[in-house]
Amino acid sequence: MISRNQQLFERSQQYIPGGVNSPVRAFKSVGGTPLFFQRGKGARVWDADDRTYIDYVGSWGPLILGHAHPDVIEAVQAAAGNGLTFGAPTEAELEIAELLCQLVPSIEQVRLVSSGTEATMSAIRLARGYTGRNRIIKFEGCYHGHDDALLVKAGSGALTFGHPSSAGVPPQTASSTVVLDFNDLTGVEQAFDQFVGEIAAVIVEPVAGNMNLVVPKPGFLEGIRELCTKHGAVLIFDEVMTGFRVGLKCAQGLYGIKPDLTTLGKVIGGGMPMAAFGGRRDIMQCLAPVGAVYQAGTLSGNPVAVAAGLATLKLVQTQGFYEKLAARTLQLTEGLSEAAGKQGVKFCAQAVGGMFGLYFRDKLPSSYAEVMSCDREAFNRFFHSMLQEGIYFAPSAFEAGFVSAAHSETDIADTVAAAERTFGETLN
Repeated sequence: MISRNQQLFERSQQYIPGGVNSPVRAFKSVGGTPLFFQRGKGARVWDADDRTYIDYVGSWGPLILGHAHPDVIEAVQAAAGNGLTFGAPTEAELEIAELLCQLVPSIEQVRLVSSGTEATMSAIRLARGYTGRNRIIKFEGCYHGHDDALLVKAGSGALTFGHPSSAGVPPQTASSTVVLDFNDLTGVEQAFDQFVGEIAAVIVEPVAGNMNLVVPKPGFLEGIRELCTKHGAVLIFDEVMTGFRVGLKCAQGLYGIKPDLTTLGKVIGGGMPMAAFGGRRDIMQCLAPVGAVYQAGTLSGNPVAVAAGLATLKLVQTQGFYEKLAARTLQLTEGLSEAAGKQGVKFCAQAVGGMFGLYFRDKLPSSYAEVMSCDREAFNRFFHSMLQEGIYFAPSAFEAGFVSAAHSETDIADTVAAAERTFGETLN
């Protein structure tokens, strides 16, 4: 008998390219049929066949409180009852803008948008408008949305012009992006020396989460900050993923570094489509309608999304929230590592706040190349076996995972026990 998930996927492929509305959902890298979810509650989700899973994807990070938190649902329902959108200012927009400026060390002014891609593409445009320069630096393996200038991969050398990583991206657009190795400060120094007075911005995930989880080496982020200040370039921290996920003051608070611009998303929308970019007042004042850099969005600051975001941000400020979240995430990574060790499986894991990375290799990776050296086939077998155990990890060896406040000690213990069985039965 064909499963309901399979039936839905076959229908979807007739009307939606690849059957999905975002590529990583397709299970293409792990094989098999993607799950169609019908509901979620706390740390669990139910698929179209009514199977239950402990969820470590959390809609790719936003659901730091878990699924369908009652306070967030109540706030969304109340906001929706007053109207879904106005295309005009609301007091709630002001409230969340004030809160973001209060909580994030570097943000003096902020502009709300509807997606992380909008936030990063707008931040890049703003940096170019502010500096009068065109060239930007990004890092291999860091994903900043599907803007043309950011869908760029490294060239053949350590310091080369980027090449488009997607069809439809003009080569001339990609050529203005320099792609370097994450954690290689020497490469950044060389780029500034080679392109004197040309670099508008350096954009970086302070903790990389889109090539699996890769943490910055000591001195890497600090060095970028110094170089941007020295050469008059704008430092952009892409905290769409890390923002309010690794700590109340985001990754910049965790590492004590003040970027010029910050992009936020995921957690600040509480599960609704909302993002933001903000930073130094003198840079933000270059935005229309007060400045010459144009950016607009009909649904920006959508009242329903803002309500979900405000409810979420209120709850993450409670005493001990992040300490408990980090402890629970560490319990998961240490438990999985211990389980793999017992079964003699080449595996390691690490956590930052409520984010974690799983790697089928001996040592923790520090670059895109090292992540690519992981045993992807082993991960794929692990993923499907854990799915059968009722554990839902990201369907890719190159994505970070997420723990929510709704995950209990029992959830973690059950996950570790299932992993030990998988390591023993499937990977040995």
